[in-house]
Amino acid sequence: MDGFIELLQDLWGFLNERKKYWLAPLIITLVLLGALIIFTQGSAIAPFIYTLF
Repeated sequence: MDGFIELLQDLWGFLNERKKYWLAPLIITLVLLGALIIFTQGSAIAPFIYTLF
């Protein structure tokens, strides 16, 4: 878990230093989609999720 927090801090430092705030929504969307796919694997709603893609 420490590695994940460190990754978030480094990512925020990069976005803040280079003023690339427009990347934040893109990164958040990709992380949420990835989490959705991981958490629905093996569940009853997985076929419905995969039809979206």
